[in-house]
Amino acid sequence: MRCPACDHPEDRVIDSRPLESASVIRRRRLCLHCSKRFTTYERVESTPLMVIKRDNRREPFSRDKMREGIVRACRKRPVSPAVIEKLVSEVEYSLQDYVLEVPTAEIGERILKRLYDIDTVAYVRFASVYRSFGDIDSFLTEIKRLKQAHRRRVTLGAARLAVPKDPMLKSPASGDALLPDAAQPATV
Repeated sequence: MRCPACDHPEDRVIDSRPLESASVIRRRRLCLHCSKRFTTYERVESTPLMVIKRDNRREPFSRDKMREGIVRACRKRPVSPAVIEKLVSEVEYSLQDYVLEVPTAEIGERILKRLYDIDTVAYVRFASVYRSFGDIDSFLTEIKRLKQAHRRRVTLGAARLAVPKDPMLKSPASGDALLPDAAQPATV
């Protein structure tokens, strides 16, 4: 491995650890000439996955192209590069189900599912390009769907936190029945 600072061909591995379900190995290296430290990543090379475009053209899957699209959608949003890299790795890993070819629609949907949980503005930005929004009504329709999904999530979350209606249920912490004070049975 050549040093990125001085181009010297010899280095020493200082640290090595697996990343992303052990499909990638991260190595910290030290140049033996200039003592600069740098990081390299090793990935298993496999049969290239081909992406089937909407017009039925085929091109090799590009992790960098996928990352660029996600970075563009997340520009000026509170999404860290580490979160973007994790998203890219998760989507790439999930595509292992496909042996030789994967439709772009599948890649886009997997990215959208994860972006929705990370940042809804980035989700809408990515969806606008991926789903080819042609006018303002397309945006509004997607935003309405987002709002409805958000309301459902909030409602489901509130339902999970609601006090049980069965008076026989006990509170795990205190052992007391989960009833309002006025509804507690009198002790004899």
